[in-house]
Amino acid sequence: MPKAYVFTRYGGPETEALVEVDRPVPGPGQVLVAVRAAGVNPIDWKLRTGYRRPGSGERVFPAVFGSEVAGIVEATGDGVEGFAAGDEVFGNTVAGAYAEYALLPAAVTAHKPAALDFTDAATLPVAAATAYDGIRQLDLPSGATLLVTGAGGGVGAAAVQIARAFGLGVVGVASKGKKDFVESLGAVHVPSGPGWAERVRAAAPDGVDGVYDLVGGEVLAEAALLLTDRTKLITAGAPPEEVERLGGARVARARTAAVLEAVAHLVVKGELDPHVTRTFPLDRAGEALRTVEDGHARGKVVIEVAR
Repeated sequence: MPKAYVFTRYGGPETEALVEVDRPVPGPGQVLVAVRAAGVNPIDWKLRTGYRRPGSGERVFPAVFGSEVAGIVEATGDGVEGFAAGDEVFGNTVAGAYAEYALLPAAVTAHKPAALDFTDAATLPVAAATAYDGIRQLDLPSGATLLVTGAGGGVGAAAVQIARAFGLGVVGVASKGKKDFVESLGAVHVPSGPGWAERVRAAAPDGVDGVYDLVGGEVLAEAALLLTDRTKLITAGAPPEEVERLGGARVARARTAAVLEAVAHLVVKGELDPHVTRTFPLDRAGEALRTVEDGHARGKVVIEVAR
């Protein structure tokens, strides 16, 4: 039987286990994929602690970790067109990614370009796609200046690179330890911590034209004060009510295959580097998750599934 890394109840790492599971069967509009790589994201461990995405129903245990994969199509459900067994694809999963097999909704699955490897492709559906959606939502003209808070994280690093590809200047707020990393992405680095907003004003004396926030809280509130047009304030780090009080909005996720194709194209062109810094086999998925949960990961962590 195929294996999957799951959590058996809400709680901490003690709830996790590598178990044997039934091979999934694709339903209408779904694609069954033999997983080659799965991205690891902070939301994975947060769901284990009991966090629920808005609109989600009751969780069924055991629950497989993860939500983004790259792999090879094994079978398709009723009504699926454009995919066949043997196709190399990537996308978001229906219910879990740290596994030998995963189900993907065909409408949000994209063909993987031959020049893009499975490991890099598996990092794109969550962080890179969120970053892309936000940059498109801001719709800043070429030459404008964008402020990215949390620029050293997965979404932040992608947002900086995508903004640069769109012709924007970028100021990135991140910890002192991530200075070299943020600058390597093409942004002007501003250290986070008390007084960061004044440091932004010094780094961008003509002001910033948009803010992509990935932190929330007081950082989001301070960032809003840097803008004259609050419609150019978006966040993926705070709930809707928090940013709407400031005149901004949450990032509106498109969740389409077209977005996945767009970010994959940026990688192939060399304009977006997923920055995969560590990989783990499936039987060490717990270590991969700890690397992200501990908050010290720089770049993306990926679980590779051997065949």
